Amino acid sequence: METTSTAKRFKIPFTKDLTKEEFSWVLCDWASQSFVMVVMTTIMSLFFIQAATSASLTQETAGAYYALSNTIGTIIIGVMAPVIGTLSSVKGKKKLLFTIFTAVGLVGTLGLAFVPERFWFLILVIFVIASVGYSGQSKIYDAFLVDVTDNKKMNWVSSLGFAFGYIGGALPFILCIIPVMLVQFGVINMSLMTAYRFAFVVAVIWWMIFVVPFFKNVHQKYGNAQEANYIRKSFVSVWTTFKDISKQKHILIFLIAFFLYSDGVGSIIRMAIAYGNTIGLDALTLLLVLLVTQFVAFPFAIIYGKLSMKFGAKAMIYFAIGTYCVICLVALFMNPERDIQTLTIMFWSLAMLVGTAQGGIQALSRSYFGSIIPKEKSNEYFGFYNVFSRFASILGTTIFGVITLVTGQPHYGIAGIAVLFVASAIVFKFVPSDQPVSPNV
Repeated sequence: METTSTAKRFKIPFTKDLTKEEFSWVLCDWASQSFVMVVMTTIMSLFFIQAATSASLTQETAGAYYALSNTIGTIIIGVMAPVIGTLSSVKGKKKLLFTIFTAVGLVGTLGLAFVPERFWFLILVIFVIASVGYSGQSKIYDAFLVDVTDNKKMNWVSSLGFAFGYIGGALPFILCIIPVMLVQFGVINMSLMTAYRFAFVVAVIWWMIFVVPFFKNVHQKYGNAQEANYIRKSFVSVWTTFKDISKQKHILIFLIAFFLYSDGVGSIIRMAIAYGNTIGLDALTLLLVLLVTQFVAFPFAIIYGKLSMKFGAKAMIYFAIGTYCVICLVALFMNPERDIQTLTIMFWSLAMLVGTAQGGIQALSRSYFGSIIPKEKSNEYFGFYNVFSRFASILGTTIFGVITLVTGQPHYGIAGIAVLFVASAIVFKFVPSDQPVSPNV
């Protein structure tokens, strides 16, 4: 197969043996992570809360509305995921759906840069639309993994996708926070809201440029012939696929284990910034921790991919689950009554540990699942995979909230999430062992 000329010309590390299709697929993760870092994770929440409070909403009310908008977006894409998977299983429709969702995400993100601040409700509506666009694209992107590579290289290619995604999210994020910091320090004469709007434009340009190779080089290889009334039949097919999965115990067991540890991972990510605020860390420190974690996650996602070639994806996922158990154990000793210096050191340590495991467990989960499902049904199966992924963090955040309310100790709440990782390790024991392979990567 032809190796991508771009990777060869610029000697991009770790990509020398990737085909043109594989490299283009990896770049898509690099492209779209600008939305995750800039919009979903940081700038959007700051932008909306300032806009809403300037329109006479209290900060608490603004935060509640923002949380509700995230919930609505999660439910929409969670419900849509199986249908998206079924529709994209039709030959020739996968790239079309990918294009539609990408366009929705790009237009929605750009719209955030221009909507007037006083229309805070419209900001939330556009944010939900942009989030659905990104999420829909990412679901189809996952399913394209089986089209661009084979089982021997699947762990490696998937790991590279996550690894490059971390850097692809961090670089535009740096470009965005520089003007924000300069405004806050009074170095440049610009409003903070204008700096936030600039960030949205940067995210759009980054995403739009680096997704181009995907459109040019990645094509659907597996799929079903188009039938009459295929849209109506796709909704019926969702139930058929569910019954099909339930009959294949190894796939069903994996999805249960995947949901448990993904819920734990998602809960820790969602609660990290809030917990950092609780123990007294300032916003700039938290943003810096988030940024550094991205750069730590890059090499470790690659390391996980390399080691999976020797030990298998299952063994490395187990190792990542163990790492998260250690994270929860350390959190148990992060009593807010400790001095701020000690808590800061412990928080940084936990963040770095998260960085070592986060990309690896996500990348290898995706590739392991891709290796155990029927290739011709990859789109439908990944639709359900993404449902389990999308609704992750429901149990963990509930555990955190209940324990914290009962004990009044938030570090007990974080530690309690360990229950999910222990349960997932027990369930994961019963999934098939994958055979280690050693391709020349």
